[in-house]
Amino acid sequence: MSENGSPESALARPDVELRLPADGAYVSVLRTTAAGLAARLDFTLDDIEDLRMAVGEASALVLDAAAEGSDLTAAFWLAPGLMTVTVGAGTDTPSQPDQDSFAWQVLTALAEDASAEAAQGRLTVTFAMESTPLGAGL
Repeated sequence: MSENGSPESALARPDVELRLPADGAYVSVLRTTAAGLAARLDFTLDDIEDLRMAVGEASALVLDAAAEGSDLTAAFWLAPGLMTVTVGAGTDTPSQPDQDSFAWQVLTALAEDASAEAAQGRLTVTFAMESTPLGAGL
């Protein structure tokens, strides 16, 4: 893992991984997990809510393309003040998400960095979120 908390390669081991059914009913589990991990990293309450929203939007993008019966996976890389998240699912026809969609626009507005990869029967959305230093904006 690089110093900025993002995976250096596809082989970098995440700090936390989840595998759930690719169903919108389980997105709340990913959002809650992300919030709990961000709290451990001392993210502010506003940053935690932004992260929860970003996880929800990334999940929406992936679930739109998910094949029936596939798994929704999430991986979290943690570093002081920074979290990198990857959300993915198997697809029948992997393609890039519509970058004009509402979900993509919200995700890219919230995240420091966002990208999508459609390859080998999977759609994966990756993004990074940084915490606001305590006392900033006062």
